[in-house]
Amino acid sequence: MNDQAKKILVVDDEVKILEVVKAFLESKGYIVFTAEHAKQAFEILNNESVALILLDLMLPEIPGEEICKTIRKKSRVPIIMLTAKAEEADMPEGLGIGADDYITKPFSLRTLVARMEAVLRRSCNDLSPLFNKCSFNNGDLEIDFESRIVMKNKNDAKLTPNEFKIRTALIKYPQKVFTREELIKIALGDDFEGYDRAIDSHIKNIRRKIEKDPKNPEYLRTVHGVGYKFGGE
Repeated sequence: MNDQAKKILVVDDEVKILEVVKAFLESKGYIVFTAEHAKQAFEILNNESVALILLDLMLPEIPGEEICKTIRKKSRVPIIMLTAKAEEADMPEGLGIGADDYITKPFSLRTLVARMEAVLRRSCNDLSPLFNKCSFNNGDLEIDFESRIVMKNKNDAKLTPNEFKIRTALIKYPQKVFTREELIKIALGDDFEGYDRAIDSHIKNIRRKIEKDPKNPEYLRTVHGVGYKFGGE
């Protein structure tokens, strides 16, 4: 597990829970960020590419459901809701707005980690988009996930199936930096037998089809020494 995959955000207004969960997860090798309310959480998300969020349902000012909805407008980062036993009946709605799982308080820390790892494993193979269609930069780039078509300036960019898979993987986590190995596993599958540099060729071809200036890309950005990330808005 690389540092990117280890980053966890815990959002809870109970400081004692933050301290205990943070200490335990760090003992398991995770990098943990904590927030007591929505503003802190969004500040962290704007600066860090976390792999999973533990999100308390009942928070001051902005409840966990609203934070989850806001996150889901732009990211597929896995979210596990933390709830009190009395709030468990509300969780079907929480799952309906994009939470991946929930766990009731009080919880075993070992159980929490097991549930986290299960969600992380599922998310690695889940390329489900947020919406059937989405567009970026005022319609400059449009993606129809059902028909698997990418439009550049209203024209079909004619991406190959593998290019479309890579594109979808990058869009799924807009702030995440993907290594070449991660893109191979997520987009091309474990049966891919080519070299990891084959991803570079795919990225070059996608840029040629969707970027205004492939040498100065705004959508498929290179993070030197690491890999690639999505940059559209």
